[in-house]
Amino acid sequence: MTRIFAAGFATLLLTIAPAFAGERTVTLAVENMTCASCPFIVKQTLAAVPGVVKVDVSFENRAAVVTFDDAQTDVTALTAATARNGYPSHPIEGLAGE
Repeated sequence: MTRIFAAGFATLLLTIAPAFAGERTVTLAVENMTCASCPFIVKQTLAAVPGVVKVDVSFENRAAVVTFDDAQTDVTALTAATARNGYPSHPIEGLAGE
């Protein structure tokens, strides 16, 4: 009986292992957003990075708030993605996740 319980518990832990990955949120200052379609492009660019869970982009604040799985990506990959599409970005210190 104990072995069955231990095997079941181990299986449970293996199935929920992705839940243990570190979810982080970072706020990026985004340059070159000059028109109403720019936030859409920035959002799509960031959402395409593997590991990104959620993206909110503000044209007014020229910023993007990105929630991501830190086992799959990092801030460097996020800023590289925006820069490749003409929107250089950098983390804003002291805000969401920084």
